Amino acid sequence: MATVKIGNRDVGAGQPSYVIAEIGINHNGDLDIAKKLISLAHAAGCDAVKFQKRTVEVVYTAAELATPRENPFGTTNGDLKRGLEFDKKAYDAIDAYCKDVKMPWFASCWDEGSVDFIDQYNPPCYKIASASLTDDALLKHTRAKGKPIIMSTGMSTMAQVEHAVEVLGKKDLILLHTCSTYPSKYNELNLRVMKTLADKFGVPVGYSGHESGLAPSVAAVAIGACVIERHITIDRAMWGSDQAASVGPSGLTQLVRDIRLVETSMGSPEKQLIPTEVPIAKKLRRVGG
Repeated sequence: MATVKIGNRDVGAGQPSYVIAEIGINHNGDLDIAKKLISLAHAAGCDAVKFQKRTVEVVYTAAELATPRENPFGTTNGDLKRGLEFDKKAYDAIDAYCKDVKMPWFASCWDEGSVDFIDQYNPPCYKIASASLTDDALLKHTRAKGKPIIMSTGMSTMAQVEHAVEVLGKKDLILLHTCSTYPSKYNELNLRVMKTLADKFGVPVGYSGHESGLAPSVAAVAIGACVIERHITIDRAMWGSDQAASVGPSGLTQLVRDIRLVETSMGSPEKQLIPTEVPIAKKLRRVGG
């Protein structure tokens, strides 16, 4: 299985898992909160942070935007969607802040204009969200940027995944197994699908988790996930549709720590007498045993 170069990191079998802190829309349209989340990810030892970028009028229909929905920004769904989108000034500040703390960042772009917008910041890769997996035009436009692509495969059939991979090609492609419910139920996670994807496509495979706990994400590393992506938040009780399925400060620190401990623990497949076991064997075994 080939590795994929993301920035200065090789991602693939035999490499440390690439841990992505998904900020998404959990900043609630507040640049200060976004910076706090970047700092949280940096302190926890994540490899990158990720945002979401949409051209609201392109991604949503006029009817959807006009739908009544009480929210901090107004009374319609459109007020909410526009309120959660950062403009160029905000992304300039995000880019500068990430450079200051040496934290790579990129985004899930939901339309071609958003891909072009994010491209000005020279991201190390692009993310295709599960919801965009069937958007051939977006896949082709994103691939044309010549950067590695990470694609989530939630809410999709295997036939749909196969088609998306055919459109994108396997070069510099990473697939993430995902259950696209928020938060996900443990009995619906089906972590074994990662091996199915790896065997079928021969590309690095990872896991994007939306469960409320940490164990499945750590287990995913033990069974071969090359990438782990989790939504992060300052406080899971904050307003926002993704907060409950996100990982808070202490949870994120624990998650990264446990991932690195599992990677260290996997070790060698060769059964051998560990040198540090020798004196224990001499002490505990019967003579001649």
